[in-house]
Amino acid sequence: MPLFGAHLSIAGGYYLAADCAGSMKTPILQMFTKSNNQWQAKKLTQEEIDEFRDHFKSNHLQMAIAHNSYLINLASPKKEVYDKSVEAMAIEMDRAEALGIRYLVMHPGAHLDQSEEKGIAQIARSLDNLLVEKKELQVQLLLETTAGQGSCLGHRFEQLRAILDLMKKADKIGICLDTCHIFAAGYDWVSPQGYEDTFREFDRLLGLNSLKVFHINDSVRALGSRVDRHANLGKGLIGRKPFERLILDERFENHPMILETPPEEVRKDLTWLRRVWNKAQKNK
Repeated sequence: MPLFGAHLSIAGGYYLAADCAGSMKTPILQMFTKSNNQWQAKKLTQEEIDEFRDHFKSNHLQMAIAHNSYLINLASPKKEVYDKSVEAMAIEMDRAEALGIRYLVMHPGAHLDQSEEKGIAQIARSLDNLLVEKKELQVQLLLETTAGQGSCLGHRFEQLRAILDLMKKADKIGICLDTCHIFAAGYDWVSPQGYEDTFREFDRLLGLNSLKVFHINDSVRALGSRVDRHANLGKGLIGRKPFERLILDERFENHPMILETPPEEVRKDLTWLRRVWNKAQKNK
């Protein structure tokens, strides 16, 4: 069975996210390690770290994934924002490492009023510098596919490839594919042929071996809208059938698949996902 999981709140304590994942019987959880819309964060205490690790173990979880702050923009041409972003990204890496997190997912960045090429080069240079500075850390950075709102980079596989091509340490970087984002970005992975075409293109440009994590979200907005609005599975314009195809794709059987909608709705989606999987196994 694919490794289903959910993005869960850390309100009240990191350990509560682990407990919530345990109550959902999911082996994977994703969380922020700090407020996602503030630059500053209180330093992690050893008590918080130990408590999270203890609850992670007692709930029999297999993997924790973190998502970085939405404020971070490694492509920003504004020096103050860029400097804050680099500092904040280094802190995010440290926090993830302390909590025993496997992957740290990040949006590549938005180039704003500078060229796409300059934004891509700035991201590549920044990632290389961070990986040198934090070379002792085990947490792996994952570039997330984006919907392409505004000047956000990463909505085309070619842009992610361009970032990696400019990096000296590209082998340290993986990819997180968000199903809502690629749909909004114009990848029509909904039909059987579109599904095959999309993943063939991903493999050609990035290699399926680079794909470490899925965010499985339906989309409120239309194909190619370049608007990032998640919906529960089957409640958006993607529909349930493509997700059924995805979770039964043997190439991705051991990939984490994270739901990013409110917990009460996530539980319904988890029930459906497990039912689809179990039915398919019985019919083999």
